[in-house]
Amino acid sequence: MLFSFDIEEFDMPLEYGQHISLQEQIKVSTEGTAIILSILKKHNITATFFSTATFAAHSTELIKRICAEGHELASHGYFHSKFEESDLFSSKKELEKLSGQQITGFRMARMMPVNQAAVAKAGYEYNSSLNPTFLPGRYNNFFKPRVLYKEGNLIQFPASVTPILRIPLFWLSFHNFPLWFYQRACLSSMKKDHYLNLYFHPWEFTDLTLPEYKFPSFISKNSGTQMIDRFDQLILWMKKQRFSFSTISHFLKNC
Repeated sequence: MLFSFDIEEFDMPLEYGQHISLQEQIKVSTEGTAIILSILKKHNITATFFSTATFAAHSTELIKRICAEGHELASHGYFHSKFEESDLFSSKKELEKLSGQQITGFRMARMMPVNQAAVAKAGYEYNSSLNPTFLPGRYNNFFKPRVLYKEGNLIQFPASVTPILRIPLFWLSFHNFPLWFYQRACLSSMKKDHYLNLYFHPWEFTDLTLPEYKFPSFISKNSGTQMIDRFDQLILWMKKQRFSFSTISHFLKNC
């Protein structure tokens, strides 16, 4: 069982035409990341944190805590709202400087397409930027590989979807499906693939119903304290299923 979290500037309000300062973006994601770390510590499990270099530079103590508590730090690019191919290398080096850890994993912001040869050239061992499903207005990856595969020297590690219909198991599904349905979908994927690669964001653990965000209900539903409770229930359920937990890099080295 592989949990990962995309820690980044909370720029989603900008997608809905709302202003939010960089300071507030960092503050929201910092608060959410601290909540996540406390939940993981409570359950004694490790995870992978894909961080933008910008977020890491503004939250150095949190990055140190992530590493000190045994989690993996990976790259989410330099900025969340813009990307240049050179960011692949520069974000990796900046995160290595801030953390003292080797950075081997990459995930593109918003799981958008990225040049695989450029990812490999920048020195990454794996890329987890593919959501192999169809989501109107966002992804059209229904016929791309559903499970991990090798592309040259780079391991491609897609996010988990169900074996049938390719229902995505990403954060929006967790917020909007009944918890029992989401758990059943996770179980079907685990039985078929023998692993789950699930991803979330720190701002989901904060209150997204605030009127200044003007988010639609499918974004804000079950956020904040409800998200904390649901995520805690999910972990407890997974432990009852005897799932084992790991960082992505540790899993890939041993699979």
